[in-house]
Amino acid sequence: MVYEGVLTKMQTEFKDPIQYYLVFENDFLHINQLINKELRFEMTGEQCLSCGLHKEIFRQGFCRSCFFEQPVAGDWIMRPELSKAHLGIEDRDLEYERKVQLQPHIVYLANSSNVKVGVTRKQQVPTRWIDQGAHEALEIIEVPNRYLAGITEVALKAHISDKTNWRRMVTNQVEDADLLAVRQELKQYLPEEVSDFYLESREELHLHFPVEQYPAKPKPLNLRKQDSYMGRLKGIKGQYLLFEDETVFNVRSNEGMIVRIQVN
Repeated sequence: MVYEGVLTKMQTEFKDPIQYYLVFENDFLHINQLINKELRFEMTGEQCLSCGLHKEIFRQGFCRSCFFEQPVAGDWIMRPELSKAHLGIEDRDLEYERKVQLQPHIVYLANSSNVKVGVTRKQQVPTRWIDQGAHEALEIIEVPNRYLAGITEVALKAHISDKTNWRRMVTNQVEDADLLAVRQELKQYLPEEVSDFYLESREELHLHFPVEQYPAKPKPLNLRKQDSYMGRLKGIKGQYLLFEDETVFNVRSNEGMIVRIQVN
C-alpha cells in the first residue's frame, strides 16, 4: 500500500498503549498496526500548513512569511508569559489571541527524560504529555489564561528544568519519579497571583507507549538531507517513529513535508 500527503503531527488516543494516527487529506494510517512492518519514506515536496502554498518550510510547518505573520506562530506560543490578550493588547490578531489565550491552562510536571515543568491548554491534556513522550505526568495548577500559566512556568523553571532530552526519551533512559513530592516542593515558588489555583488533589497520570525495541544510539532522519528512507518500524514514542536500525523520525519536526509512504 502507498499513502501520500502533507505531514502533520500524529493524532493520538489515550489508551493502553497510546494509539497513533497519521492523517492526510485523503488517507489516514493507524501507525500502531504498522509496527514490525517495513516502511519506505520518500519526500516529494513541501507545503505550508498555514497558506497551503508549495513553499519551503521555515519553522513549525510554516513558510517564512507565515511564521512571521500568522497569529498561530506568535512568540507567546513558545513563551506564554508574553501573552497580552487578557489586557486587550494585540500581538498579531487579537480575536485569535483571545480565543486561545483566554481559556483554562495547566502548568504541569512531566517525566520524559527527566522531570520538567510545562504549560498547556486544559483541552490539550493528556495530548501534550503524549507528544512529549512522558511516561508520567502531574498537574500543578489550573489558571484561567495563558499569561498566568506563563509567569508560573518562568518562576518554577528557576528550580526545575523546562526541557526534554529527546535522546534520553527515545532510548527510554528514564526513571520513575515521585511527582507528588516534586509538586509539593515547588509549591513554595508559585507566584502569589496563582496560589489559589493550586491542584492539591490531582494524582499522577501514567502513559504507556507502543514500543517493541528502543534504539541504543538513535540516528535522526532528516528528509531534507536524505529524501528517501526504508526501515522496519519497531515503536512509537512521543512524536517519534523508532526503527530497527536505530533510525528515529520526528514527525513533528518534519511537518509541512509532502511524503509518500509505502508499507511492505
